Amino acid sequence: MAEQQKISIAEVRKTISTSLSTAFGFVIALVWSNVILGGLGNAGIKLQPTVADWVGWLIFMVVAAVLTVVMIVLIVVIGRWGSKE
Repeated sequence: MAEQQKISIAEVRKTISTSLSTAFGFVIALVWSNVILGGLGNAGIKLQPTVADWVGWLIFMVVAAVLTVVMIVLIVVIGRWGSKE
């Protein structure tokens, strides 16, 4: 019979931690991509539908910055949780 390996809780936590951190990083990248494309659109380079004006773009940028900080905090917390033995 084939040997079966037991999966430890630490391995499961590490895998979940890595997956969530990657997902949060992907969300950050998507938000900032939209901010950059919106800024280019307001500057006259139309790559996609954009926010109405520069004030809307500035609000969008602030929201992206706040979301980035929240996601980084979550990445750190999840990383610490995932590194527990």
